[in-house]
Amino acid sequence: MKSSGRDEVYVRPFPDVEGGRWQVSTDGGRTPVWAHNGRALFYRSPDKAVMAVQIEPGSAWRSGPPTQMLPARYFDNSGTTGRSFDVTADGQRFLMIKEGGGDDTSPPQAVVVQNWTEELKRLVPAR
Repeated sequence: MKSSGRDEVYVRPFPDVEGGRWQVSTDGGRTPVWAHNGRALFYRSPDKAVMAVQIEPGSAWRSGPPTQMLPARYFDNSGTTGRSFDVTADGQRFLMIKEGGGDDTSPPQAVVVQNWTEELKRLVPAR
């Protein structure tokens, strides 16, 4: 939302979305992702860093200040509607797209592994 004139991250209660609205980001933000336990919200800052806000459980909304989790050295597709990162179920790791190594002569690459479960079974046979 852009109530402040820039993209910001807000939360609202569900299902009563008109029951309140609280700003989570302080200096702009977009593409929020909830931690699976609901106790943290991650988002990208305008400089593309990954920020985290700790959520305090309770009947009233309470959160801590945003803190930087990861620097801005990872790919960010903020100009699109999707997001370019995700967080693991335990909230301890992130899946990110790493920026290129600075060699502008080589095109970006993606490695797609098909049938990876079969390869895993071959490499690590069941006992």
